[in-house]
Parts: sequence; C-alpha cells; structure tokens
Amino acid sequence: MRAFREDFLNKIIKSPDAIGLSPYSEEVAFMVITTLKETPLASAHRSIGARMVDFAGWNMPVQYKSIVQEHLAVRTKVGLFDVSHMGEFLVTGLQAAEFVQHMVANDCNKLSKPDMALYTQLVRPDGGTVDDLIVYRRKSDWLLVVNASNIEKDWQWLNQHVSNFKVKLEDISEQTGLLALQGPRAIELFAELVGPSVKEMASFTYGEGTADGIDVWFGRTGYTGEDGFEIFVKANKAEALWNLLLERGQKFGIEPCGLGARDTLRLEAGLPLYGHELDDHTSPIEAGLGWSVKPDKGEFLGRDVIVKQKTETLLKQCVCLRAEGKALPRQGYDVYSGEQKIGQVTSGSQGIFVGYPIAFAFVPPAYAKLGTQLSIAIRDTKVPAKVVARPFYKRGRPNAN
Repeated sequence: MRAFREDFLNKIIKSPDAIGLSPYSEEVAFMVITTLKETPLASAHRSIGARMVDFAGWNMPVQYKSIVQEHLAVRTKVGLFDVSHMGEFLVTGLQAAEFVQHMVANDCNKLSKPDMALYTQLVRPDGGTVDDLIVYRRKSDWLLVVNASNIEKDWQWLNQHVSNFKVKLEDISEQTGLLALQGPRAIELFAELVGPSVKEMASFTYGEGTADGIDVWFGRTGYTGEDGFEIFVKANKAEALWNLLLERGQKFGIEPCGLGARDTLRLEAGLPLYGHELDDHTSPIEAGLGWSVKPDKGEFLGRDVIVKQKTETLLKQCVCLRAEGKALPRQGYDVYSGEQKIGQVTSGSQGIFVGYPIAFAFVPPAYAKLGTQLSIAIRDTKVPAKVVARPFYKRGRPNAN
C-alpha cells in the first residue's frame, strides 16, 4: 500500500494537470511535502529549530545549531540523534538462527548466547551488497536493524529466501523509535536513567530496562566512533524519551545532533554509508570490510564470490585519503595518479576533529598501499592526497595519519 501511495503521488507531482491541478498550486506543493515520511520526533525537531532535509524519503534534521558544534559535542561530551527512520525486523521460530546465519556474511555463531550483537551485511549471490546491518540475538528472537533507504528492499530480499526455513518474519519499523546516545559521557548519563548495570555492558551487547517509567531496549553500539547506546522505544514514547534525555543530559553538555554530524562522525571513524561505500554492485571485501565477512563459517548467500575476492585480485578497493590544504573533497570527485584518472571519491568532508580534509574513494588495488601519493580533482585544481590507514579517528588512540 505504501509503495502504491508513493507511486501515485509521484505521478501527480510529474503531471498535476492529469487531475486538474496547476503545477504551481498549493495543493501540489502540499503533496510534494507529504511524500516525505517523518519519524515520531519530527515535531520535536522543528520545535527546537532543526533544519529539516529529505534523506532517503524521510524528512530528517540535518543540523540544529551547527554541524561542527554537534560533531565536537559527540567527540568530547555527548550527543543525541534521532535514528527512528532505520528499519527493524524480528526473526522468530525453530530455525531463526539458521536463517539469519544463511542470510548474512558474518558468523552468527559468535553470538554464543542471548543479548549479543554483531555488524554484518546481506550479500547477493554475485557478491554485491543488499545492505549492511546490525544483528541482535535476543532471548526469544533475532532483531535485524537495517538502513532506512533499504527497508522495503531488505524486507523483500529476506522474504524471497525464507521459504526453506521454519521461521516467521515481522517488520516492526513503524512501531519502533530509535535514538542514538553517543559520546564519552553517554554511559554516565544513561546509567543515571536506567541503572548502573549498563556501565558493565561490553561493546556490541544488548539490554533492557526502564528510563523514568519508559520501557527501553538498547545495544551498546553506534555509528560515530564513540561509546554509547542505540536505544529502542515504542514509537508513541519516543518523544518523551527524547525530551528526558535532553533534559537530564544538560549537566553533561548534551547536544541534539542531526544527520550532518552523523555523517562527518562516521566518516572520521572509517565507517561506510550504504549508497556511498556499499551498494548492489560493491561487495563488503571491496569496501574494506573483510574483517566482518567469515566464509569459513559455511554456506551463506554470496559466499562463492566472497571466497574468490578474498584470494584473488579485486577490481576496486576502498581507501582512506587525507587531502592537503582546505578544499574539501566531495562524493563524485575524480581521483588521479599523476595525469591518469583512477577512481572516484565516495564520501568526503572536513575531518572536524582530526583537523584536515578526508575522503573515502574507490581505486584499483595497485594504488591502495598506505602512503601512496594521489590527487583529488576539486573544482579546477588537483589537490594532493595520500592513502592513509582506516580509521582517520579512533577513540583513545593518538592519530597517526
């Protein structure tokens, strides 16, 4: 039904005269606006002055005060993100573990007991990446958290391969809110609300509790390079939880953070973004995520290609580039070795905390060695850049790039 509605509205936007509307009418403008989905926190964002943008069909906050201020708050204090646009699927049944293991590239046997999580990918038989996701093994089910832009695609992909397994799939995305509390003071703040036991949780583990009477479930996970939690809550309680965290977080220096800071933080931390470093035509190995792919675990979708890529020369490889000067590399900018164009930037920005321009780019493996001198075409100038180690920033470790 959702797909039909969006297709209908797109037709109206392209040809409003088909139903007797002027292309410049208020009705058409309203229809354009309402094609964007919103999280349960949309009104809360607008109430505190968020700048809203279209992200993968969602009306989302890109920033509040400034991207730089929000980025630095996460690196030095604590930031709060609305990531309720992400998708959540439940897998239950006698063969839930076997099904998830078959669908993903990482080894779910590492989740040896409930309340554990891992990062992984859904991979096509040709090696391309359907999506990257986090898998949580819970006491009675498996929770899959997928990218907002891929919810419907992932749902269809899982359902295409479920028939041979005794499992049930449930999409709980619309009933679920998700907040990310990130930064060096995030644990201290969350412990005040949920209890001191959260301080003992290891990275990539899962827990449940209450915050001022609000039921929450959470993983010690994140997408910023900092410590913190991703906190699930019923959609109708998301705004109450958001307000509670902002209120109680004032003494910790909390800042609400938008997608702008989320992007600059994840890039500094060397984390991929689907549609940039990963897509249907790029494998996790090409994207530099070989550490999260375990072909020795046994059969899974895409395994044959993954095995070949781990043992043979790749056609392309994702590298980290540190650029000189102040000009910023952006997605789509060409990368050169001398006068030869060899690749393209997939993500680029100022490294706000590390202090220099940074980028991901795909290049042939021959140019991927650390220290290789390349250049990025920024406007009319080839700006020197060198291949450096991933990540650009790592918590608790001096930057060597």
